[in-house]
Amino acid sequence: MNILFLTIGRLDNISVSGIYTDLLRKFYKEGHNVYAVGMHERKEGLPTTFRVDKGIHVLQVKTLNIRECGFIEKGLSTVLIGYQYKTAIRKYFRREKFDLVLYSTPPITLLSPIKYLKRNHGCITYLMLKDIFPQNAVDMGLLSTGGIKGVVYKYFRYIEKEFYKISDYIGCMSDANITYLLAHNPKLARNKIEICPNAIEITDQSIDEEAKTRVREKYNIPLDKKILIYGGNLGLAQDIDFLIKCIESQSANDKVFFVVVGNGTEYSKLDGFVKNKKQENFMLLNTLPKEDYDILAAASDIGMIFLNHKFTVPNFPSRLLGYLQAKIPVLACTDKSTDVGKICVENGFGWWCESNRVEGFAECIEEALKSDLAEFGIRAYEYYCKNFDVCYVYQNIIEKASGNLL
Repeated sequence: MNILFLTIGRLDNISVSGIYTDLLRKFYKEGHNVYAVGMHERKEGLPTTFRVDKGIHVLQVKTLNIRECGFIEKGLSTVLIGYQYKTAIRKYFRREKFDLVLYSTPPITLLSPIKYLKRNHGCITYLMLKDIFPQNAVDMGLLSTGGIKGVVYKYFRYIEKEFYKISDYIGCMSDANITYLLAHNPKLARNKIEICPNAIEITDQSIDEEAKTRVREKYNIPLDKKILIYGGNLGLAQDIDFLIKCIESQSANDKVFFVVVGNGTEYSKLDGFVKNKKQENFMLLNTLPKEDYDILAAASDIGMIFLNHKFTVPNFPSRLLGYLQAKIPVLACTDKSTDVGKICVENGFGWWCESNRVEGFAECIEEALKSDLAEFGIRAYEYYCKNFDVCYVYQNIIEKASGNLL
């Protein structure tokens, strides 16, 4: 089967573990011909490139900037990406006929190439729904349903609906995503929507006590405290102001030590907090290479998730998987729409509080310190193995595609 994957993300290294790269490698290992299209943003100074990486044909299309850039350029880039992708696909893959097209959100930028592929190739189209846009932008105040921004919102909402129509299947990350999608899009057929969780190759990333000591000594992290780590994007979606309040509330707690690793539009707020407050039980690290971060997470005791309490759309952060494969429990501070915190609590590997209650965070810390973290970590890993194995996602998608192509 010829399979094409489209994303507005980067595809610099197919070997690196991730929810998309692991799935692409799985398709290839099962004997399929795999093609992938990603982007090179203008600020990288790179042209459109094509290469074969680990047997996978990778096309990276030169586009305008879409991340960490001005509102005008971001908007223009969003509008143009579809045309740029379609042009590149016609040029580089003109001799190929695709049977299955996979694409991830935000998908609205890719409507044009998906329509082109479905019309000219007669392929099965599968949307892996990771973000519900444009509503998440409304939640964060980047768009609104009225005024000038409302015009932009209505345009994107129209494109979103068109994307749902053209997709033969829509894979949602959790039950909360399915419930939300059907409630806000009542014309969608229920039988085209299913669970397609964030999934990766099952690996045990935990390390022994001796290795933990070496890692903590490397970063000057205390050996006698419980280490709580957050790793990932530091932007509006994480509500960094709330994160800072939570960490500051524990300044006198000599039993815990916080490590935040990452970058993003709100990084400067944390950097300013470090310089002004000089809190002794908090460390901020800029983005680390994935291998280094994974080892640091495994040397920690608890992984943290932060999602802005303003969200009305149910997000499901993929960073959860990194904690679970490291066999560490999870403290989730989120909005009430997502079910990630509920999953952590009900399956016995974590704690949850709403992400506008600092006192709730303090209560979770208190509960965590009284818990058997090793036992919580074992349950975390067991849940990971049962629910986030890329083999299950592959098998489900291929069965759907094969059944429709017969």
